[in-house]
Amino acid sequence: MQALEGILVVSLDQAVAAPLTARRLADAGARVIKLERPEGDFARGYDACVRGQSSYFVWLNRGKESVVIDLAQAADRLLFEALLAKADIFLQNLKPSALAKHGYPIKELRRRHASLICCSITGYGDGPYRDRKAYDLLIQAESGLASITGGPEAPARVGISLVDITTGLHAYEALLEALIARQSTGRGADIRISMFDTMMELMAVPMLHARYGSAPTRLGLTHPSLAPYGAFHSAESIPILIAIQNDREWAALCTQVIGRPEAIHDPRFVSSVARTANRVHTDALVAGYFATRPCATLMRELAAAQIAFACVNDMKGVLSHPHLNEIAVGSPAGPVSLPVPPAHVAGETLRLGAVPRLGEHTEAVRREFLAL
Repeated sequence: MQALEGILVVSLDQAVAAPLTARRLADAGARVIKLERPEGDFARGYDACVRGQSSYFVWLNRGKESVVIDLAQAADRLLFEALLAKADIFLQNLKPSALAKHGYPIKELRRRHASLICCSITGYGDGPYRDRKAYDLLIQAESGLASITGGPEAPARVGISLVDITTGLHAYEALLEALIARQSTGRGADIRISMFDTMMELMAVPMLHARYGSAPTRLGLTHPSLAPYGAFHSAESIPILIAIQNDREWAALCTQVIGRPEAIHDPRFVSSVARTANRVHTDALVAGYFATRPCATLMRELAAAQIAFACVNDMKGVLSHPHLNEIAVGSPAGPVSLPVPPAHVAGETLRLGAVPRLGEHTEAVRREFLAL
């Protein structure tokens, strides 16, 4: 039996953040009924690279039932109300005023259904930017994340939908806490989570530096507080990322890899603070050695010295990575290979549902919840 079997989730979601929350609930065994507008979740049209299907939608919507609903229609409003009457969780990431305009403010839903756990995902919460549109990249820029991402020349976007993903996972965490609390109180909850607040949780260290020290700058593949910590090129110009986090590792690098034991006691390199302050000289010392050695030799030497290192893979390289675990998931266009969820229970078989067609379950759900 899966952890959330018997839990009914009604998810009025779109794009990335809330669909990810709902998918995590579905992966854990909850029954997730995804309510889609007649034209469908707009993420269905983001691209067509997975056998004619959107990569985002395939990734985020496995294991759900798709029901088409239009809250402007009386019959669909009846279905919506019937679903909420039996739901354990109602999840939504519409515009802040959208539900109220349809006559379903969250406070009213909580009044009608005392045990219902509601979770609303917004861009900025209840502040002055409440009604602004808030997409992932916009929050990356607004939260300061873009200002510390990329190289010195310009701010950059993190290459994935980091804001949406992190928000969705925080919402999942909050819902699990609410389910646990409800077991003892019998009461639901009104959970509100904003994308901006989520990013400020992740941005705490840069924010503390800005408030109490100096704001961090963009350093590319390096670390603001540690050196040498970055990518260095082998004789074949293949980048290898190394991470020296303490003086012991620095000593091991100097004696067992680059053959410069005297650098251990050089005042420029004697501590992490000194090495970071003299980053140009620190990096030059390492880069000079790396440029003389083949990649395979460097990797053997680094491993023998127990120095942390990694290959700077592109996505084609990741597809052949020895630690990439995938699983086939059904979809309207046939099986799709997706990454295995990172957390699993030892000894239990992983069960993941298929990606639904738009409206695939509409009639069945209508018959079940409206007793037609």
